[in-house]
Amino acid sequence: QVQLLESGGGLAQAGGSLRLSCVDSERSFVGYAMGWFRQAPGKERLFVAAITWNGGNTYYADSVKGRFTISRDNAKNTVYLQMNSLKPVDTAVYYCAAAKTPYRTSTLYDYWGQGTQVTVSP
Repeated sequence: QVQLLESGGGLAQAGGSLRLSCVDSERSFVGYAMGWFRQAPGKERLFVAAITWNGGNTYYADSVKGRFTISRDNAKNTVYLQMNSLKPVDTAVYYCAAAKTPYRTSTLYDYWGQGTQVTVSP
């Protein structure tokens, strides 16, 4: 079975930091780009960040630029999202996804993790 497993979510205060991880435990997505998306209650799933397979190119939503950093360690089959200077509006379920290209559109990703909750208190 395909396995993309997010972890690292939790509760943070405004201005704090969290680091999310997404592991491809079965090595199903060697050569794939990876993206992070988030979905708040009652809202659509939105692009957060994406990274190419070799890590040479990264892409960010304007809302997180300068605060979040996407990275990957292919030897560990893991993609990370370092989130700094958190704001209450960052509260959402965060999902990682795999695609052949680092799309900004969620419907173009083929595979998704189960999501991890991030809550930022005022």
